[in-house]
Amino acid sequence: MLAALLLLAQGFVVYALGDQESGSAVSVKGKIILSTTTSTQDSGLLNYLLPVFTRETGWQVDVISVGTGAALQMGRDGNADVLLVHAKADEIKFVADGWGVRRYDVMYNDFLIVGPDLKAIRHNGNIIQTLKDIAAGNLPFVSRGDDSGTHRMENNLWKAAGIDPKTLSRYTSTGQGMGATLQMAYELKAYTLTDRATWLTLTKNKSINLPAVCEKAEDLLNYYGVIAVNPAKYPKVNAEGAQVFVEWMIKHSSQKLIGQFGIKEFGKPLFTPNAIANR
Repeated sequence: MLAALLLLAQGFVVYALGDQESGSAVSVKGKIILSTTTSTQDSGLLNYLLPVFTRETGWQVDVISVGTGAALQMGRDGNADVLLVHAKADEIKFVADGWGVRRYDVMYNDFLIVGPDLKAIRHNGNIIQTLKDIAAGNLPFVSRGDDSGTHRMENNLWKAAGIDPKTLSRYTSTGQGMGATLQMAYELKAYTLTDRATWLTLTKNKSINLPAVCEKAEDLLNYYGVIAVNPAKYPKVNAEGAQVFVEWMIKHSSQKLIGQFGIKEFGKPLFTPNAIANR
């Protein structure tokens, strides 16, 4: 007890390592700002991973959960140290333009269309035809409308279907995250595009009841990347902490943790780790 009090008096907080066999401890080193998409927050993934990250590295994380477009903009503005987002083409451009150090694959899950009435949709495995059915039937559709990775994917799919969603009389934009958008779709008895992890989480806790209408199509895969903001652009960013976070997310033990998330609650993982693609 005396030793503990002395440590506290000196301004240290000690965390046990996630690998409890080591018996060692890491003192707090500082904070990093993580800007990330709402799906990593709404699914519970960050609440699962970040305490382990802090115990093992000593770095605490302030999370800002927004759409991917806003997260990338925070990086461009120097208002975040590291990004965890899911719009791969935009992430690659972000790095190519000099805003990020390097993009690393972390994990993936998939998107799906959910909605109240399976009978109204005739093509479960064909996302383009599903959107055409929604438009032709003038069925209600709720969009995030927030320039997130999900919203960008949705826009690309509407474009591939040859449909301008703004011309649909029952098309609604929430301007909010995935959890709030799913909740609105449920209340309005509407269809929406969602990532699987958030949908499963809200379905599990009985916040919503929206069956899968179109899923498991090749063009619905949803890839996540991690990027440290370039300190050459913004010398004040926490480059050390950001790099530690990047390396931690793609190392084997952390990838194993990601692959285990959701198994206990859902019988299957909510995300598939794929950092091996970085090699």
